[in-house]
Amino acid sequence: MFSNDSKRPFALVIVLFFSLTAPVLLLASESVAESGPYMTHLMTLLILQLSFIVIASRFLGWIFSRYLRQPKVLGELVAGMVVGPYALGQLRVPVLDSPLFPLPAGTLPVSPELYGFAVVASIVLLFFAGLETDLPTFLRFSMKGSLVGFGGVVVSFFLGDMVAVLFLPAVHRFMHPTALFLGTLSTATSVGITARILSEKKKMSSPEGVTILAAAVLDDVLGIILLAVVVGVAKVASAGGHVHWGHIGIIAAKAFGFWLISTVLGIIFAPKLSRRLKRLESMEMVASISFGIALFLSGLSEMAGLAMIIGAYVVGLSLSQTDIAFEIQEKLHGIYDFMVPIFFAIMGMMVDFSALPAVLGFGALYVLVAFAGKLIGCGLPALAVGFNVRGAFRIGAGMLPRGEVTLIVAGIGLASGAIGPEIFGVAIMTLLAAGIAAPPLLIKSFHGGSGYTKCLDTGSGSMKTIELEFPSKRMAEFVISEVLNGFRGEEFFVQPVDHNRQLYNLRKDDIQITLKLGGTVVQLSTVEEHEPFVRLLMLEVLLDLKEFVQSIESMKSPDMMGTDLLLGIFGEPTSGKSI
Repeated sequence: MFSNDSKRPFALVIVLFFSLTAPVLLLASESVAESGPYMTHLMTLLILQLSFIVIASRFLGWIFSRYLRQPKVLGELVAGMVVGPYALGQLRVPVLDSPLFPLPAGTLPVSPELYGFAVVASIVLLFFAGLETDLPTFLRFSMKGSLVGFGGVVVSFFLGDMVAVLFLPAVHRFMHPTALFLGTLSTATSVGITARILSEKKKMSSPEGVTILAAAVLDDVLGIILLAVVVGVAKVASAGGHVHWGHIGIIAAKAFGFWLISTVLGIIFAPKLSRRLKRLESMEMVASISFGIALFLSGLSEMAGLAMIIGAYVVGLSLSQTDIAFEIQEKLHGIYDFMVPIFFAIMGMMVDFSALPAVLGFGALYVLVAFAGKLIGCGLPALAVGFNVRGAFRIGAGMLPRGEVTLIVAGIGLASGAIGPEIFGVAIMTLLAAGIAAPPLLIKSFHGGSGYTKCLDTGSGSMKTIELEFPSKRMAEFVISEVLNGFRGEEFFVQPVDHNRQLYNLRKDDIQITLKLGGTVVQLSTVEEHEPFVRLLMLEVLLDLKEFVQSIESMKSPDMMGTDLLLGIFGEPTSGKSI
């Protein structure tokens, strides 16, 4: 059985991180002269840049989360804006005899080395997004969620594309790369903020909650496919070619085919891969190899003319239904925590403040259009599948937050030259506005009655809950620890969901169990077919507990043991033995 101690040596994280990013740095520096002093200066500058990025992004992320009650991503973005080449980063450092973040030649305002870190970080982000995707939930509510998600993508894309054509002088047609990227930007949704709010408000299993989650899965898939199409069209346009509908169809078919075939094969072979990886008897190695596969498929995606993040998402999605998914997330959590703030900070560095005044009006209009696209595009289909106006608004509000996908799309557009720093600034404005406005809007929308016209079947009819009540909370906590040890002994993977509330997910192959402590009551929930197994295991734990209690009763009385301890300090113990 693998160790579940999440506090592994940090050296493992550092070694794995640099082993993965070293090729990126070497490729990025390929064109640099291999002279010793210049290479030393380049690497010294990179290390100093990373030090400022890490410290500033983590500190401002903490400030935004702790004191402003905003997502950390906003603080990390602001950190990049502040220390980047368009702000403090342009100041000359006497020791270096140059700015800390000098503006390089080309379309990107950051060095190839730093952008290489951002690319690897985007792969980490989408790999984790795939691991966290709940396919059973998506399939159970596929009809309602698909209609809502599809409507949100179509309406948002159309409105985002249209506002670019109508209000940007340089854009004259719907198929212009800038218009396509603005349309794609308006479709991106980050459901992480929404999921956290739904969990805190105990609305995760509500009709609106499950529909939002199912719609978000389809939104991610369609968004990634749409990104692949837009990148392909942008490459053709930038090469001076003429974009034909047949070519667009080929790109879309290639993107959808790559995603579908890779996902189907991944889901089929993931359980077999999981069983073979577990033979390594080291979850650290399993997690490293899994991420290596994600990097490999990301490279294949790029070679096929698609975005790298498609391959990363497919690998994560395939492994999401295996029992090692939780362990992979836990073991790679250090890399995730290290890379993600760097990614958001580097994205913030790309904001050119001098270009913003010219697009402030357009940016404000685009923000309103992006909000309207989700509220209308998701709300109208929700009304059609049985939600009332209140419920439709909740679903639309739940699809408003923007996050990492928005930045990835904007970063790819900026790197490809399809959009300039002004439009990238518009993307950041949208992200900030959604991050600030969406959470309170969603919280207020859940005030009031039901948002569904009838009871929605969440599939919980096949779920069984086993409840055991104990005399005290302390005893219940002791039983929880024994139950966890018992399941670990049966080779279950244990994922703590909420330490404060004592909530755990237990997983082995296709068996999933939720363990929860509520006061003095221990609850275990699983599907009906696995209920007998859970009851037998609980019976075994209770028998062990009974034996343990009997052994305690056979001990000396606590008063007698206390007397022995005191006499051991001041004199000979009564039993004649040292304790």
